[in-house]
Amino acid sequence: MRWQGGRRGGNIEDRRGLGGAGIAGGGIGALVLAAIGYFVFGIDPQTTQQITSQLGGVGSAEQGTQGSPEDQAGAFVDVIGTNVDDVWKTKLQGYEPPTVVIYEQGTSTGCGFGQAAMGPFYCPSDRRVYLDLSFWRQMESQLGASAADFARAYVIAHEYGHHVQTLTGASQQVQQAQQRASGQAEANRYSVALELQADCYAGVWAANAAAVSNGAVALEAGDIEEGLRTASAIGDDTLQRRQGGQVVPEGFTHGSSAQRAEWLRRGYQTGDPAACDTFSAF
Repeated sequence: MRWQGGRRGGNIEDRRGLGGAGIAGGGIGALVLAAIGYFVFGIDPQTTQQITSQLGGVGSAEQGTQGSPEDQAGAFVDVIGTNVDDVWKTKLQGYEPPTVVIYEQGTSTGCGFGQAAMGPFYCPSDRRVYLDLSFWRQMESQLGASAADFARAYVIAHEYGHHVQTLTGASQQVQQAQQRASGQAEANRYSVALELQADCYAGVWAANAAAVSNGAVALEAGDIEEGLRTASAIGDDTLQRRQGGQVVPEGFTHGSSAQRAEWLRRGYQTGDPAACDTFSAF
């Protein structure tokens, strides 16, 4: 994937090195597989608040360094996030970019205390995307995801998809529908539709990345296949098998491997958010 000549917007808050005070015992090694099974690439705000309160509370207020990070990993997040913003400015009237918080181990958020073991997540309360960059290694070494740059960019673009859903009201509508649901299985179906739409939105970004950056940010040969490999690696059915359990579709919260790959592909092939109506597909 080509990205190093891309524009940097500087909409990053870098909290790395602040210590991650308030992390519950056990650390990422003890929690990562169980947590990723529920939270990888997106987390329901209500669940965030429940889980993070159990993991140590809201934590003390933190203020990181604002701007464009100088290291390569931070610069990658900045360039990709800026490019995703530029795409959505052309697709959604009134689009307002989120802030991306890069942290280590744990950090306070508007949704409670966030931990690296929860994977990347978006908090609608403060409209921030939270990334602990160690997740890349966990995703690749423990889940079999691709190490390609585009696979990592897909993670970021998916979280931006949740921001778009907050701006359009889709996330709020899902919350209301879940509250009216007759049971957990029905509530989970709404969650799956929301997550698959975020996957589709990531594909929409990928399809338009080059056009908004004059080719500075662009997919290269084999990139979309690496993204599809990652989408398949983090499907609910694959994660349930990896954790040693049976596949229980009623317990899916993000969609099967086939569904996640299909909706990422659909967004990429169409480049149109209107093609991402996952709710009518269920």
